[in-house]
Amino acid sequence: MMNINCDLGEGLNNEHLIMPLINSCNIACGGHAGDSQSMIECVEISIKNDVEIGAHPSYPDKESFGRKKIDISRLDLYYSLIDQIETLNSIAISYGKKLHHIKAHGALYNEMFSDKDLADFYLDTIIGYKEECNIYLPYNSEIEKSALEKGFKIMYEAFGDRAYNDNLTLVSRNEKGALINNPKSVINQIASIIDSKKIKSINGVYKSIKVDTICIHSDTDNSIEILKEINKAFKNKK
Repeated sequence: MMNINCDLGEGLNNEHLIMPLINSCNIACGGHAGDSQSMIECVEISIKNDVEIGAHPSYPDKESFGRKKIDISRLDLYYSLIDQIETLNSIAISYGKKLHHIKAHGALYNEMFSDKDLADFYLDTIIGYKEECNIYLPYNSEIEKSALEKGFKIMYEAFGDRAYNDNLTLVSRNEKGALINNPKSVINQIASIIDSKKIKSINGVYKSIKVDTICIHSDTDNSIEILKEINKAFKNKK
């Protein structure tokens, strides 16, 4: 069964429409978006729809939605990440649930693809969740290598609604063709990932990839339609 995940709690108020169509959710926990109330609402909706709960920490930067690298000390970043994850974890526990996974957001996620020092720091920061949580991360990345070395449980993530560079990094959102919002195109990309374990880069190069979960962003145009078509095409959910 394919696992579809989605970033939620980011102020779009579409969680009630998306949750029935996915398997796991990544809940913004105050860094790039969200607050205690939005986290509570997301946890409640996830429970109603039997969706796994995950934390989605980021640089503490709501102004840029966590999509830019910011000038912050490692100590301040450490305390921010811990506060973000522990806030959501406490809410989940209050409902009798545990965090299923942790997935970094935006610039933090993208930088750890090639920055081993940052990846090591991030994993050392969340070491307390090593036994109970999966770490969502990209294939063939520095964070993958570090996570395996440190004994974390990992789930490889790929994106159905984003274009890839030849090195398996995501095409910058500022570049043409970075976002894929046509349902048929998303289905074709996912089918290639699942059937052939390859993804076609924006330059037309097929690259090998591993995947355990596929992300569709909640703020992608046509996200609801895309998710409905995914469910029809792959019958992965309910």
